[in-house]
Amino acid sequence: MLRVAEHFSDSDLGRQRRGNEDSFFVRSPLFAVADGMGGARAGEVASRIAVETFDPGLPDGSPADGLRAIVTEANRRIHATSASDDRVAGMGTTVTAAYVGEDDVTIAHVGDSRAYLLRRGQLTRLTRDHSLVGELVARGKLTEEQAEHHPQRSVITRALGAEPGVEVDVERLQAMAGDVFLICSDGLTSMVPESRVASIVDRSQTLADAGRRLISAANEAGGRDNITVILFRLESVEPRGGAAAAAEQDDQPTQVGEGAPTTSDVAAAVRAADEEERRRGSVALAEPPAAPEPVPAARGEPAPPVSPPPAPPRRRRRRLSGGVLFAALVAFVVLLSAFLSTRSVYFVGTDPSDGRTITVFRGLPYELPGGLKLYTRYGGSGVTLDAVPADRRRTFTDHKLRARGDAIELVEQLELGKPEP
Repeated sequence: MLRVAEHFSDSDLGRQRRGNEDSFFVRSPLFAVADGMGGARAGEVASRIAVETFDPGLPDGSPADGLRAIVTEANRRIHATSASDDRVAGMGTTVTAAYVGEDDVTIAHVGDSRAYLLRRGQLTRLTRDHSLVGELVARGKLTEEQAEHHPQRSVITRALGAEPGVEVDVERLQAMAGDVFLICSDGLTSMVPESRVASIVDRSQTLADAGRRLISAANEAGGRDNITVILFRLESVEPRGGAAAAAEQDDQPTQVGEGAPTTSDVAAAVRAADEEERRRGSVALAEPPAAPEPVPAARGEPAPPVSPPPAPPRRRRRRLSGGVLFAALVAFVVLLSAFLSTRSVYFVGTDPSDGRTITVFRGLPYELPGGLKLYTRYGGSGVTLDAVPADRRRTFTDHKLRARGDAIELVEQLELGKPEP
């Protein structure tokens, strides 16, 4: 049977970020990396919620089902927190996790963090990036080499927290003694070519030395993002008693950055990020206004007993109540129909935050009274309206309803500099 003989884990700020939005989980035989997004107040919170979900370990059942259940639950928690707290609205995170079994390793993956296998000096990528350029590579429109240098390589198409549900890629592979696995955020792979990653790990005496050298290489190349690295090496051992083996596998502490994640960490991260926003001179989001105190009904002297009110007034009240209920039912049906329609159509427009960046939206391009929007942001691009020829700009501002594939392809063609399909 196999076990983890050696492992290394660390996360580095990089050279161009003010805060670290990466989190990681290490409790052999379970490992995970999460790369948060959404700004200092949100990305760190999302990644911490993701790794906190791994803390109880795998539920009963197969490792594949267990990992899928954990990642699905992490998505539910992040989405619910994002929807209920304006300070972290729109947050999300990637997650890549690995579980070491008796003779195999199971990988679960969402986003563009990565897992690799180094076997006999050959590095193999085990995950597929859920990103714009990853989709282009999968469809044969870009090569892997072109994708590594594409300006929109950081635009991801799948992440935890974006939707109530999430599709999780799960893969099980046979492992062998001597295999080295690497799980990392894109702060490493966007800076260091895979060929150099393989060389550094293969030529290092220990995984700790390899991990530190990988982080240094990413920083030397520019360190544009946070850098998180987990490495573990497998060895073969003779099967022993179940209790003793389990004790060996579970002897490592949980780690998220520098300590185990707790619920208080999430609140602390929000408070710290708010303070950072104030320190930099920007305006932090205000707390939601308190609900107004209810106005007590006027109180008068108790009325003397009277006979029951005449029938007509009671009938009028019943008719009014029925009308209100009917109107509420109609409103509910209308809103439900509108909501369902927003799940199947897409349109292209500009990001409301700057009014210039070409963006794909999911839903209908309308806003109801009270600020209720019938659309959500689905995915951005690296192209602004200023870069679009004048005769084509209307295509990206007319909010024409499209199928998901058509909307994404329209933006992809624009990014590739090709004429409108």
